[in-house]
Amino acid sequence: MASRRLLPVRLRRATVAVAALAAALLAPGVPSAQADEPAPPKLNDGFGLTQTGGVTGTATNFVITVKTDEVAGPHNIRILLPSDYATEPIKRYPVFYFLHGASDDPANPAVAYPALTAAKSMITVIPDGGRRGWYTNWLDQKTAAGAQNWENFHINQVIPFIDANLRTVAARPGRAVGGLSMGGFGALHYAQRHPALFSQVATLSGADDLSRNHAVMRAAVVATLTNIGAPLCGSSHPTCNLDFGPTVSSDAIFGTPYPVFDADWRWNQADPSSHMGALAGMGISIYTGDGNGDAGNMEFWVRSAAQHAKDGLDALKYPYHYVDYGNGSGWGTECKGGHTSGCWAQDLVDLVPRLEAAFASAAPA
Repeated sequence: MASRRLLPVRLRRATVAVAALAAALLAPGVPSAQADEPAPPKLNDGFGLTQTGGVTGTATNFVITVKTDEVAGPHNIRILLPSDYATEPIKRYPVFYFLHGASDDPANPAVAYPALTAAKSMITVIPDGGRRGWYTNWLDQKTAAGAQNWENFHINQVIPFIDANLRTVAARPGRAVGGLSMGGFGALHYAQRHPALFSQVATLSGADDLSRNHAVMRAAVVATLTNIGAPLCGSSHPTCNLDFGPTVSSDAIFGTPYPVFDADWRWNQADPSSHMGALAGMGISIYTGDGNGDAGNMEFWVRSAAQHAKDGLDALKYPYHYVDYGNGSGWGTECKGGHTSGCWAQDLVDLVPRLEAAFASAAPA
């Protein structure tokens, strides 16, 4: 009789044990099979950057958050590593600094375009450029936006921080800079002002002309400062029109944009199309569409800015790679020629293999 009473108890205990095991296996969270996956490399603070919070993402696609005295607020930096980074401990990799557009944020997964995550032989770093930081040190540091020394942040802090923490080719042949829209301006601006740092530069639908000859592009910059619209935003950020931060003066970055008594000299000084000579010896790539011929589409105006930059290169007889995909026909499946992420994704499909090939050809034997 006793044995018959014990059997159900043992069965009940076995059932409880099995249920507990099943619950553990089916519970939400990281599956046990992923427990042995490599973690992102540990990055040490330095060069004026202090990490805040934890690392989010995977071992090859992750975001860190830093603070700096150069720019107000916390700042996200997305880092994309090649798939063999963890398994090749003595290998060094060139770095592509990819600058995002207005109102975007490296924490937005959309900035990690497929062509970037598929890169096999280079690291990609996407640093925060602010909602309208314009990749420069602002003339007015006392606006409601607080400190805005974006060039100091990227050039003096982010680049040495990356070189100190990752196995990079920490020299000009191993660095490229590129960007889209606002970031296209930033890429040319940084390459022109710091030619000893970069061997390749690319601008994708960039604000390539800020001279007095391209008032529409100046107006687009002013729109981001004064919150009167979002002409330089693409489709990757649906709230772009409402998301530039505190309203500041139109003069905050480069002084007055109005060519009265030549008071706009700072805008002309920052204009990429007027300083293409500074890109001597670099690989140069320019991408643009035509906005389907619609003057209400920002890409219509981007095209003329890109053409002005091209004209400068032609006058200098510099080599370059220039793509005008027009209305987007044949340029991927999502590009319709406008100022949108579908076109930029295809730009990167064309650019990334060319960058990796250029890096490989420049690598020492």
